[in-house]
Amino acid sequence: MTCGACVKTIESALSGFVDPKDFAVDLDLGIAHFDDTIDTNEVLSRINNSGYPASLVDSSKQVEIPKDKEKSASDLVPLYIILSYIFLGSLGLNAASFTINKFMTDFMGLFYIVFSLFKFIDYRNFPGAFSRYDPIAKKFIGYGWVYPFIEVYLGINLLSGQHILLTLLITLIVLGATTIGVLNNLFQKNSIQCACMGTAIKLPLTKATLVENVIMIGMATWMLVTIFTVSYTHLTLPTSDLV
Repeated sequence: MTCGACVKTIESALSGFVDPKDFAVDLDLGIAHFDDTIDTNEVLSRINNSGYPASLVDSSKQVEIPKDKEKSASDLVPLYIILSYIFLGSLGLNAASFTINKFMTDFMGLFYIVFSLFKFIDYRNFPGAFSRYDPIAKKFIGYGWVYPFIEVYLGINLLSGQHILLTLLITLIVLGATTIGVLNNLFQKNSIQCACMGTAIKLPLTKATLVENVIMIGMATWMLVTIFTVSYTHLTLPTSDLV
């Protein structure tokens, strides 16, 4: 499988048997990830009959990208450019009255909105790439399909100042899980594609991905500490008021 047409052929072969949300295709490796409850023998039969030789791959073993598809450090340039634009945009939104918390909120909001956009550009292939390293997406295929929508929801909340506490907690959960997956793959020195900007822009999974997640988690943690500190201060009365 090398293109969107290949994916459509597979989807047609599985039509009526497998819900599209229960499987995801990784074009880099030519691998399709299926929900554990699906009859794999029937899946193999249908794919083989569609003209694509198929076999089972142990999901517990990491399959590496062929050498000719590995990415160099220069391929991270789009990521650096986009992060720079997000940083400058956040500064612009706070030019009149700068506060660190408002800057962080705007940065995270723009980050989610922009990065979700790139995921939607090649939405069909995002779940497969994402499931290669995110532990939740590996376990639940449907999570990869809804993840871009989660980012949109979080981004809108942060930019509008709504449901900030809930948004920050969700950020810690989703990015915390992704960071664990990134760390695991970096530790094992696996050469795979990063899906942070979807699959339309090919980026390698590197330490830059880890730093990107750590920055977001750090900002969310800082703001949560600030929120709870302010709340505690308001709830704590001065000693003189208790006399």
